Amino acid sequence: MALNKVGLLRPALSQALTVQLRRHLGVSSRIPHLLQNGRRGTPKACPPQPQVCFYATKKSKAKAKGQAAKVNINAALVEDIISLDEVQGDMANVLESLKDDFSRNLNIRTSPGALDHITVTTQDGKFPLNQLGQISMKSPQLIVVNMTSFPEATAAATRALRESSMKLNPEVEGSIIRVPVPKVTREHRENLTKLAKQFSNKAKDSLRRVRANAVTQLKKSKEGISEDTVRLIEKQIQQMMDNHIADIDKQLAVKTKELLG
Repeated sequence: MALNKVGLLRPALSQALTVQLRRHLGVSSRIPHLLQNGRRGTPKACPPQPQVCFYATKKSKAKAKGQAAKVNINAALVEDIISLDEVQGDMANVLESLKDDFSRNLNIRTSPGALDHITVTTQDGKFPLNQLGQISMKSPQLIVVNMTSFPEATAAATRALRESSMKLNPEVEGSIIRVPVPKVTREHRENLTKLAKQFSNKAKDSLRRVRANAVTQLKKSKEGISEDTVRLIEKQIQQMMDNHIADIDKQLAVKTKELLG
């Protein structure tokens, strides 16, 4: 009888011993299979798999934010409020003007056209040099400006040449101005790149003025227009300006590489 009672108590004693060992060891995986569930070789249950959470990185968030900021409004839908085509055209003109300044004023190889941009201040106003005198290339090292048509402007033209950013040293013989072509040095190339940077900054300022004028026009016409529509149009104008500024930076990078050689 006593043996039968001991046999009935064996599972309970085994389970109690298992609990004590778990508390002592702290990890159930260290308990021998012999003691688990009171049977030898009983397989252990697989531990639960940890949950893995994926979080968006700052880079991905910024990318998503940049993509969300882009807008593309149909110009025909807002033409009664503001002409986005005209704004686009004004900004495109700024970029074309910059390209023209680059091609005329920032050439390593000197040509008669390199002096066309020089403005001469006379008593009658300001005029481009090529409207007052005939410019010709006598040799790779010499440009001649014939002021016979406007001899009274010879002194003013000479002063304008000397004060230009090209660091010229003109020589006057009557109504003829001889302009020696400076040797292309590393310093000269670097000065031209600085001038290219100035032209670029000036173009960016012009773009900002175009944007400011467009926003001012928009605010004057916003009566009866929802605030959401106004904000969308403002974003469209800002996006147009940002695109043109990016184009200016590209043009400057290309010109700088060309000038430095």
